[in-house]
Amino acid sequence: MSDFATNARFATDALRDLFDPTPLQRNDYLSQRFGADIWLKREDLSPVRSYKLRGAFTAMRKVREAEPGQEHFVCASAGNHAQGVAFACRHFGVRGTIFMPVTTPQQKIDKTRVFGAGQVQIVLTGDYFDQTLAAAKTFCIEKAAHFLSPFDDADVILGQASVAVEMLDQLGGDPDLVILPVGGGGLSSGVTRYLREVAPAVGFRFVEPLGGASLLAALRAGQPDTLSTVNSFVDGAAVARLGDQTFALLNWVDPAQVLLAPEDRICITMLEMLNVEGIVLEPAGALSVDVLPELAELIRGKTVVCVTSGGNFDFERLPEVKERAQRFAGLKKYFILRMPQRPGALREFLEMLGPEDDIARFEYLKKSARNFGSVLIGIETKSPENFTRLFARLDVAAFPYRDITNDGILSEFLI
Repeated sequence: MSDFATNARFATDALRDLFDPTPLQRNDYLSQRFGADIWLKREDLSPVRSYKLRGAFTAMRKVREAEPGQEHFVCASAGNHAQGVAFACRHFGVRGTIFMPVTTPQQKIDKTRVFGAGQVQIVLTGDYFDQTLAAAKTFCIEKAAHFLSPFDDADVILGQASVAVEMLDQLGGDPDLVILPVGGGGLSSGVTRYLREVAPAVGFRFVEPLGGASLLAALRAGQPDTLSTVNSFVDGAAVARLGDQTFALLNWVDPAQVLLAPEDRICITMLEMLNVEGIVLEPAGALSVDVLPELAELIRGKTVVCVTSGGNFDFERLPEVKERAQRFAGLKKYFILRMPQRPGALREFLEMLGPEDDIARFEYLKKSARNFGSVLIGIETKSPENFTRLFARLDVAAFPYRDITNDGILSEFLI
């Protein structure tokens, strides 16, 4: 074994002071659906419900070994990394200062505080993460504390490689394919570096959210490249720029191996895993499962491991997830209807609806000086074809309408 592989196994053994290996579970539902042997590496079942604890603990352990007097650690995070750092601070009995954006949901703040068990101080600053990160690094310099990067750190990468060490031990052999979610690249660089050394026949696919494809951008540019905009919905993987160290370990990846998952489609996967399998996944945690339909031909008859990277899902977001899923599947639409201002027009419209069509929203503004009134209407149905039939009826009846379901500006403002 190389030094990295040996150190990764040692790091894995050291983690046993905190928790047992996360389960590697064969999923019968997905295996039957795709005609493959599909296993889920359940990082959503770690003590902090994500793999981030691995890297935070490993990096903190190695700093403490090299500098026993270092008892103050700092990070900037609004999610899983913060919780991993807090848990590690409690374990080592050191102080932690965790910087979070002012906009961080209270649930995440409370969970981080609980995991820290009195060892951490939470500082809310900055409307955007870049502002929070800058404040954390300035504080680190002033206080001579150690900054723990969420992904762009050799020891963090080493800690994340423990996912691969456990995976091979649990599977008892080499999988044909491993599917990895990608944010800043810490998990994917650690896992692939280990597996390429000890199990070189294993294939890989990498999954990024469509609105945060930092790995693909880096591969195309030949270096980490900052995205101009990032969709923050998949908050555990929505990273504007891949790490320098992580890219150095991932620059061999063929861009064709990187798959992009639309944010709304991920919602369908989250609901499916929740309703069918009882598995709670956050958006980033569902990435590896979400792309299985795209890989159906490739994986048939193969052994596949999907890393479900996290399960820190706030159920207050469930209505939004359901809404996004329905819209992506074509089962819910919003449109603006110009309703003729005459008696019976509303009844005429209602009679156009099919037996599976349900009105989810209806706002009607009647203006007496006009011949038409504008209606904002939302319809839920059982099949996308029902909308084709409804719109055909509207056309025949000369009821003008505009579908705004996928109009980003109008739907955000009106819906």
